[in-house]
Amino acid sequence: MRLWRTFGDATRRLADDPEGAQSPGSRRTTVRRIVSRRAIIGGSAIAASVAAAYAIARPPLGMWPSFAELTADYRTAKGEQRKVALLNNVSLELNTETSIAVRSIKNAPRIEVISGEAAISATRDGLAPLVVDAGNGRITALQADFQVRCLDGKVTVSCIDGAVDVGLGGRTIRVAKEQQVSYSASGGLTALTPVDPVRATAWQNGLLIVHDWPMSRVVDEINRYRPGQIVIMNSTLGRRRITGTFYLNHLDDFLGQAHTLFDASVRYLPGGLVLLS
Repeated sequence: MRLWRTFGDATRRLADDPEGAQSPGSRRTTVRRIVSRRAIIGGSAIAASVAAAYAIARPPLGMWPSFAELTADYRTAKGEQRKVALLNNVSLELNTETSIAVRSIKNAPRIEVISGEAAISATRDGLAPLVVDAGNGRITALQADFQVRCLDGKVTVSCIDGAVDVGLGGRTIRVAKEQQVSYSASGGLTALTPVDPVRATAWQNGLLIVHDWPMSRVVDEINRYRPGQIVIMNSTLGRRRITGTFYLNHLDDFLGQAHTLFDASVRYLPGGLVLLS
């Protein structure tokens, strides 16, 4: 839009230039104007095409699914959860806004978590392991229940039972029961940390369990499930700490609690947009 306005102003100035129209070289000027206008329009079209292509690949603020998400084999909408039996010995449960692509070849099961969060169960003893691609890393499992969360360029693998191997950039780490590891393209693999299986699997029971989170993080998580968007307008409010349990099908209760606990102003706008200040 900024480019279009700039080109529009430039074009109008060229078209309305009376001195150029009356000059001895007015014919050449007219030709240059026509060429300039064509170049401007063509350049604007190219810029718009590039911007559109980028928006399809990387939607701003996650306002709509990317092309990779739309073409996934399995995909859930905001607030939706879905169970998938990939094979007799591989099952998936997809959380809200999750996209999964199937890359299996013959008897070698392989999937890609494009975005979102999935609980995966594999019993592949004596068979080819399950391979899960997420971000720029790879998870392999023979006998395990684990979760893969792939959001904003960061992948977190939480092992609920059994063990999985997580590989990134030539390095592989074994993640055992009730352990988790994270990785990203810029940060590499983190150290193993303990994970609470109750909190990790809370979403499968319709719950969001929060322990000493800043409100900004709570709102980011709620926005994954709730239609519309909650926006915090006050940075001080965003830093306030929250501990509690919320039902995923009653997330608007959070807004009333924010008003009661922190005296936050809540303003409702069309389209599910809510401003907190």
